[in-house]
Amino acid sequence: MILGIGTDLANIERIQATLDRFGDRFRNRVFTDIEQAKAERRADTAGTYAKRWAAKEACSKALGTGLRMGIAWKDMAVTNLRSGQPVMQVTGWAAERLAQMTPSGHEAIIHVTLTDDHPWAQAFVVIEARPLGQAGAGGTASETP
Repeated sequence: MILGIGTDLANIERIQATLDRFGDRFRNRVFTDIEQAKAERRADTAGTYAKRWAAKEACSKALGTGLRMGIAWKDMAVTNLRSGQPVMQVTGWAAERLAQMTPSGHEAIIHVTLTDDHPWAQAFVVIEARPLGQAGAGGTASETP
């Protein structure tokens, strides 16, 4: 069953301007060390940050809160499987919110997809409740990035 859906569209040029203006202060407030390392290895650093920004916004919407009610940017993090597939992981208040909205006898799976076409980066997040014991791929609710 679907628990939540979120989407966001981010302007890569706006993220680049924010990086230029605030640098590490912005990076350290919004992105985990793993997300920063991934972005800094990429040729399109701003595009990588913009996709992750959009994913965090989309995840907060799928959680039904937006970026309010105690959720922090770093409570949501995008990592990648070896295949390159993005995976959303939540900790802190975001993990608590996810647990609250997950029905008994189910596990929450967070699906995320990212794309960009300069100057836009986009993310979609779908939170699924799957009965315990069912196999499948996707992000897990409470792993630490």
